[in-house]
Amino acid sequence: MKKLCALTLVSAIVASSGAISGFTLENNNASSLTKNCKSAYLMDYNTGECLYKENETARMPIASVCKVMTLTLVFDAIRDGSLALTDTVTVSENAAGMGGSQVFLESGCEYEVNQLIKSIIVCSANDSCVALSETVAGGEQEFVARMNEKAKSLGCADTLFANCTGLPRDTQYSCAKDVATMFSNLIKYEDYFKYSKIWLEDFAHPEERTTSMTNTNKLIRKYPACDGGKTGFTNEAGFCLASTAQKNNMRLVSAVLGASSSDDRFSSAIKMFEYGFANFKNKIVLDKDVTLNDEFFVRGGKKDTFLVRPERNAYIFSANDKTPEVSYVLIADDVKAPVAENSVVGRIEIYKDNVLEDTVNVVAAESVEKAGFIDYFKQIAQNWAM
Repeated sequence: MKKLCALTLVSAIVASSGAISGFTLENNNASSLTKNCKSAYLMDYNTGECLYKENETARMPIASVCKVMTLTLVFDAIRDGSLALTDTVTVSENAAGMGGSQVFLESGCEYEVNQLIKSIIVCSANDSCVALSETVAGGEQEFVARMNEKAKSLGCADTLFANCTGLPRDTQYSCAKDVATMFSNLIKYEDYFKYSKIWLEDFAHPEERTTSMTNTNKLIRKYPACDGGKTGFTNEAGFCLASTAQKNNMRLVSAVLGASSSDDRFSSAIKMFEYGFANFKNKIVLDKDVTLNDEFFVRGGKKDTFLVRPERNAYIFSANDKTPEVSYVLIADDVKAPVAENSVVGRIEIYKDNVLEDTVNVVAAESVEKAGFIDYFKQIAQNWAM
């Protein structure tokens, strides 16, 4: 690897002037945002930084919020190519017989994966969860083993699943911090958001029978910035909610467990989101649509250098009353022609207060053709003339 920059570029995020507006903690009392809830957690989606916590690692039942992991494994299977949204699933008698919230699937009938996913996200359908678990892993218990493996891989040390629906089991628990972590992992799948804001829709069965679905996440109506979430309730778990909201460049993820009422879980989530959006910022420091000032060298091309840009946007997260120092180190690969536009040719390391915060690929903003004999001859002639 070759460093193109002898000096590290340094810039600073400009802090907001004046007093912080909006929600603040009342006398530094953690329960001021999440009254009548047993546990809560608020984090920045991009960095994973915790903004607020209350009993965040206390183990407790989470009811249907466990479907966050069920959905994650289904989307993992779609990503890996072992399942497709247009595939059909034949519903077993076991899946059709699930109690609790459901869309009343018919045993022996076929349903599209797309429809089953939608029914889980919108109305928390237990029967759809079991039908998909049997399809993905061959059986629910095999699927649950994968759920626990996935939780472990995400660093969720206070989580244990016993089924894919969240129906009460003594050996099933999680915590607010783990729930927020798992939900953050789920929403990296853009397809999730195709379903998460559906409010009311009919689920179609064979022979024109329908089941009406209403979104259990009332937060999408109560709070416009919210575009996704998963609710849960049992007598043992109380009212639970994992949710996400986005304003400007910042996406936040929250978890509320053990609320005393449905209204308490939604109002607590709103208060946490408002606190986060009012007191923190996510400033863009690299724009994927803007080329960098530095050009990269290329060997054996029709030109010696070419323009480059970041592969994606990059942000630095901080409190409004902080001004972190942001620095960059630009590193280029040994690039040889031909170079295809949008191909990865290096990386940028972004440091926040001298700590590595992010690494972003650098891609070619233009293509470079390989030099031919005539090109080499012209170069020799030009050098001779000099």
